[in-house]
Amino acid sequence: MVNPTEPDDSKPPPYAPSPAAARGGRDVVVIGCGTVGTSVFLHLVAPDVQSRRAAGSARHSDSLRSVCLVDPHPVGWGLAFGDDDPLLMCNSAVNLNSILAERPTDFLDHLRQHGWAGHPQDCVPRSWMAAYCHLRYTRARQEAINRGIQVHHVRAAAHTITKQHNTYRVHLDTGPEITASHVVICPGVHRARTPDGLAPHQHHPRYLDSPYPAARLRHLSAPARVLVLGTHQSAIDAALVLCRAGHHTTLTSPSGRLPAVRTSLAAPSRSHPPLQRMTQLDPTDPHLEDKITRHVVEAIRLIERRPLRQQVSTSPDPAQRLREEITLAETGACLWADICVPVIEAIIILASVLPPARRSALITRFAWFTNRYATATTLINARRLLTHFTSGALQVAASYPTAATFTDGLWHIQRPGAGPEYFDHIVNATGFHPPQLSWGSHNDTLHLDHVSAPHPDAHPIDHLAADLRLRRQPTAPPERIWLAGVGTHIRIPFANHLRNAVHQAEQVAKQVRA
Repeated sequence: MVNPTEPDDSKPPPYAPSPAAARGGRDVVVIGCGTVGTSVFLHLVAPDVQSRRAAGSARHSDSLRSVCLVDPHPVGWGLAFGDDDPLLMCNSAVNLNSILAERPTDFLDHLRQHGWAGHPQDCVPRSWMAAYCHLRYTRARQEAINRGIQVHHVRAAAHTITKQHNTYRVHLDTGPEITASHVVICPGVHRARTPDGLAPHQHHPRYLDSPYPAARLRHLSAPARVLVLGTHQSAIDAALVLCRAGHHTTLTSPSGRLPAVRTSLAAPSRSHPPLQRMTQLDPTDPHLEDKITRHVVEAIRLIERRPLRQQVSTSPDPAQRLREEITLAETGACLWADICVPVIEAIIILASVLPPARRSALITRFAWFTNRYATATTLINARRLLTHFTSGALQVAASYPTAATFTDGLWHIQRPGAGPEYFDHIVNATGFHPPQLSWGSHNDTLHLDHVSAPHPDAHPIDHLAADLRLRRQPTAPPERIWLAGVGTHIRIPFANHLRNAVHQAEQVAKQVRA
């Protein structure tokens, strides 16, 4: 599947006040057009039936004059889902991936209409999700234009926003600017983390700062010895692509642990009263973390009498642990997976009312759950990994490197308990920095540091109210600028959880239309 073609909207739309503007017409700019940005657009231009009845079709068309989407990539084809390599799978199930809040089966319906006969709890290639987003955008775009709403997609990156009088000017890396009455920022992730000791080598031709796009891995000359830094989802993606191409691949991380195995991250098949009660816990309770643990354990026991320790493998050997957990998933013995989505969503609700320090402590306390279970790998990828372990093409290093130097055409790696090791390439799969927005020193400019490193003369935004609107100070009036998706991590844990992000998109769109 290739990236879609789009109408040529490469130039920013001119801002020309019109009678619609005088009547309060809104010119909305959506920055970032991956899954969340696409969802925001759909909820903006195609409001649900109830909202249409409340506002009236004519009034709605007048209130929304134009929507300009800003992203260098085709709409829907962001970093998370925009790679067309078929080995890169969604980690969440089909029944969890709708981008329409009021239609939770929309992605499933889309696939069914295109001849797919799989199960709602199956996982599919990420590019299918991107194609779905783009198709929904294309149709909604035409419907909006038919209703008199201007729609543009500017293939550029936004880097700053300034306020002038009662409007916002969005400055692009291509030079021009766009004027807006309302702005929605859906930043995504872009800046890869740099592992300790690798900073001097960031631009080395034998060092890849991330596994994406996967084409960079496919272009490496095979066979080669490749060290992948990381053992979680992006590292698994890298290992699958590299091993398919005939490379000998070694994964390494401080924990040395692969994620747990489950069929998929799917919508829950039943209600979980203990987790519903968890959202009502007292946020000031000093024993909050212990009570959360008890609620989770109780929820697991209600669906499976088998102790949790019998639903997971504790083997110290990564390949053996993978093998045992594949068997558990295949036999339906890891029913802990059914509570993952409810736990994530309960923690999102609870953490949103916690002070920042307590929220951070909560996330740290349950990092073990996030790293191994909330982000567990799918059964299909686990089977693929095991095949490469069995063939000898893949291994997990017993300890993490302490030094890396490049000499005589090879990477020289040192790690505890092992002699010198040599690799042809290093792939960094340790993840990405969360997007960090910041206000200029005089609060006159908003820096969108999801594109580059944080601006040195600006102070990071570390507060976000429940309405997801930005404020120059916590007590200042809100700007007509909203955050949605992973950018809300300053308030919400698991900010990349798609179902929650889609509800954010709906919430923000309703505020913009209101």
